[in-house]
Amino acid sequence: MKKLYFTILLILPSLLIAQTAINLQDSEENISGGVYEYTTSSADGVDIPFEIKNMGTSNAVWRVTRFKVNVPASWSDLMCWGHSTDQFGGTCFGASQMNTNPWTNPQGTSFDVGPGEYGKLKATINPTEGATGLGHYRYYVSNDGANYIDSVDIKFDYSLSVEEVEPISVSIVPNPASDFIKVNLEGVASAEMTMVDVLGSKVLNQTVSTTSTFDISNFRNGVYIMSFNAPGSKSIVRKVIVKH
Repeated sequence: MKKLYFTILLILPSLLIAQTAINLQDSEENISGGVYEYTTSSADGVDIPFEIKNMGTSNAVWRVTRFKVNVPASWSDLMCWGHSTDQFGGTCFGASQMNTNPWTNPQGTSFDVGPGEYGKLKATINPTEGATGLGHYRYYVSNDGANYIDSVDIKFDYSLSVEEVEPISVSIVPNPASDFIKVNLEGVASAEMTMVDVLGSKVLNQTVSTTSTFDISNFRNGVYIMSFNAPGSKSIVRKVIVKH
């Protein structure tokens, strides 16, 4: 049994350079700078694949840094990193190779990612039987292994009993937006909505119902994070770009 959902991560300004977009494999939702949450009652290893897309106008040669924010000591993790066209899934690194924290893939294992192309990052989390807990991992993208331009977190919750909870369904249009945004809410009658800017400052906080419209004409250009919470439902996060 498992439950999957997203939550909020306050993004540093240095991570908001529009060079990349990070999606779960086969998903169009950009979760750059966000958190992917996975909950399971099994100690079986889990593969979590991401696509990291080049949104720039020139070739990129990225390196990926895995940082264990807070992970049970007996757990292990693996990582594969390769171009989307690599039929073998790229270069894979075992737990014995990823033996530092943080750890960055060696420079010689990087590759060119052209504009509009993407690399595939597969993280494998291996909890230890009976060693329940929450493993928090962060994967940084950089050009040099040090100056990070994007990131995505995984919060892997291994517990012996899992309660299935349905997520809130939210759509926001238009996005990017200049004058207003319309929030469409499904699955619950209402939810508490909070919107913050890149510094974590709250710009909106109110209850939204089925359809709500917000004036953003006075907001500064940039990326904003909207989180939605309702009792008994999974929280959900959306990123909105304001561009006048």
